[in-house]
Amino acid sequence: MNATWERAVRHGDVQAVRDLLRAGTDVDARDRHGQTALMLAAHRGHGEIAALLVEAGADLNVAAKHNLTALMLAIVAGHAAVAHALIRAGANLDVRGTGAPGFAGKTAYDLAVAREMTELYADLGRG
Repeated sequence: MNATWERAVRHGDVQAVRDLLRAGTDVDARDRHGQTALMLAAHRGHGEIAALLVEAGADLNVAAKHNLTALMLAIVAGHAAVAHALIRAGANLDVRGTGAPGFAGKTAYDLAVAREMTELYADLGRG
């Protein structure tokens, strides 16, 4: 992922993201940590950018370090609205984290329970 793309997503610059998408930026390019733009947007709570990326064909289920997906990153960061949108868009609910304490063997539902995000339980098929 190039620095301009990463900066636009990290800072929530919706117009820059739109412009970069129109210019053909690879929506699933990864940063040095293996995260995609969708993961960055989800983790930072940038719902409008996450929606643009999903509309542009971003892979909802690609995983980064510790097998974490954009949905899981939205949940651990406490961004319920972004998590709801990713679930509605078809994010895989059954992916399990690996390796890191607090993530190993955990699904999005498990992470939501740990954060007491009861508003997500029904969307995650358990409420």
